[in-house]
Amino acid sequence: MRRLDFAVPPQAAGQRLDSWLAEACRDGGEPALSRSYLQALTEQGAVLVDGVPANKKQKLAAGQTVAVCLPDPQPIAAQPQDIPLDIVYEDGDLLVINKPRGMVVHPAPGNADGTLVNALLCHCAGQLSGIGGAARPGIVHRIDKDTSGLLVAAKNDFAHAALSAQLSDHTLHRVYRAVAHGVLREDEGVIEAPIGRDPRDRKRMAVTRQNGKYACTAWRVLERLDGFTYLECRLKTGRTHQIRVHMAHIGHPLAGDTVYGPRRPVIPGGQCLHAAGLGFVHPRSGEPMFFEAPLPAYFLDALRRLR
Repeated sequence: MRRLDFAVPPQAAGQRLDSWLAEACRDGGEPALSRSYLQALTEQGAVLVDGVPANKKQKLAAGQTVAVCLPDPQPIAAQPQDIPLDIVYEDGDLLVINKPRGMVVHPAPGNADGTLVNALLCHCAGQLSGIGGAARPGIVHRIDKDTSGLLVAAKNDFAHAALSAQLSDHTLHRVYRAVAHGVLREDEGVIEAPIGRDPRDRKRMAVTRQNGKYACTAWRVLERLDGFTYLECRLKTGRTHQIRVHMAHIGHPLAGDTVYGPRRPVIPGGQCLHAAGLGFVHPRSGEPMFFEAPLPAYFLDALRRLR
C-alpha cells in the first residue's frame, strides 16, 4: 500500500474533499486520480482527514491533513491467450484497439476467456495497469460485446489514472456511428435523461429517476434511409448501454438491438453501433490525440440493405 499526504491550504477551505483532492493529486505531481476513484477509496475508508475516515462530500478546513491510502494492484486472474488484435496505436503507456463485434471486453460469468483482456495479457506480456482489478487489467472504459470500434487500454497505473480522470471530467471524446429505427425529423439534437438499472428487469438499463445517473448523448443525422436513420452520436457521459437506451427512449431504438428494440431485428447479429472516433490527451506527453476506425463490414452491409 502507498500513502499520499496533503495539507489543506487556506484557499481550499470550504471546498469538497473529492474535488479538491483530485486537483491536489495533479498539482502535486502524483498520478492523476479521478473523482469517482477517490470517492470509491473514501467509501472504503482509505481517505483520512486528520486521521479520521472521511466522507466524500466533506467540506475542508484550512490546516487539515488529508491522507490517501492507495491499495496495491490486485493480482491478475485472467489468463493470456494468443488472440489477434487490431491495434490502431501503441506506446509504452497505452494501446488503442479496434475491437471486433462479438468480442467481450473482460472476463465475466458466461465469458471466462476469449475476451479482449485475455488477448491484451498475451500481447503486453502481463504489463497492464492493476487499477481495474483482477478481472479488468488495463481496461479504462468498455464497449458492449456486439458494439465494434475503438477503446483505449492502459499499460501502467499512471496512464490508467490519467485517462480515468479524463473520462470522469468528460474530456475523453467518444464518437459513434449508429443506425436507428425510424426517420428523425430534426438534423441534430441532445438527449439528457438519467440512466440506471431498469426497476422491472435488473438485466436491462432504463431511463429512470429511481436510481438513474445523469446521462447526455448528442446526435446528428448523417443520412435518412427508408424507415431508418444513419447517425453520429457523441457521448458526454458514459453510462452502461447509454446510446442504446437513449435512442430507444426517444422512440428510435438501434437497428439489430433486440434488448431495447424489436424482438425480430431487421439487421441480425446485434445492434448497429460502431465506436468510430476516440480522442484524449496523452497522459505522459500532454499531446492531444484522436483516432478513427472505418466502418466494419457488418455495418456497411447494413447500410447497403437499407439504402
